[in-house]
Amino acid sequence: MKTRPVILVVSDATGETAERMVRSALVQFPGVEVDVVRHAQVRNADQVRTVVLQAAAEGAILFHTLVSSELRGMMVAESRIHGVDAMDLMGPVLARLALFLEIAPKEQPGLFRQLTEAKSRQLEAVEFAFRHDDGKRPEELHQAEVVLVGVSRTMKTPTTLFLGYHGWFAANVPIVPGAALPAVLEEVPSGRVFCTRMSPGRLAELRRVRAEHLGLPLDSYAALPAVREELRVAERIALEHGWRLLEVTGKSVEEVAGEIVGLRGREAAEPSRRE
Repeated sequence: MKTRPVILVVSDATGETAERMVRSALVQFPGVEVDVVRHAQVRNADQVRTVVLQAAAEGAILFHTLVSSELRGMMVAESRIHGVDAMDLMGPVLARLALFLEIAPKEQPGLFRQLTEAKSRQLEAVEFAFRHDDGKRPEELHQAEVVLVGVSRTMKTPTTLFLGYHGWFAANVPIVPGAALPAVLEEVPSGRVFCTRMSPGRLAELRRVRAEHLGLPLDSYAALPAVREELRVAERIALEHGWRLLEVTGKSVEEVAGEIVGLRGREAAEPSRRE
């Protein structure tokens, strides 16, 4: 009984990209059945020799995406010794790009996957920020890595979005006079919650501009006594819950976000994945 042809796919990372490439090419050969075997995390000389010997024993063709020039060279040498048909899918691309860009490649295994995962996380975090802006979906606040609370116009939304663009899952909840905060906030670890605070004079000025633009009454929203009282209540709530106060007066969004990341970073070396 004739055995099916074997194709070995060898990578120093996951090998997913190389396998997809091989399988995409195989579509052009309808009716042909082959066994595609992937060898991932091949990062030393012994591993290279092992897969070459396997290819020789099975009469397989071998495709590899090794970024290390040393391992690629060894793959070529071992394949010649054992009569294995091996094709380098990564080396020619790296060489051509190095020539075009006039810079040497990093030769770091798994870098493409890391970049892809980082981009995917960023997109997910930005979407999270939009979906949890201004107190929306409070039942999901336990998923947030950062929660900003504070009275109106204290930079909660822009800071939340900025954090999202940098991969942090952030939400914000307004403190509104006479309105209760979501009960689920009690379940969020206090170290993740920050209460934004601004000087009364600056906050009143910002609110006055907004009120005039939207045609809102000034007496209750932008009057200095009312602003002072809102800030006092917000600070009291924060202290009662053990939330950190974050002064934002005169600061840029980048500065505020940087302080949050710095404080959170002391608790975790990097943003933790949501549960």
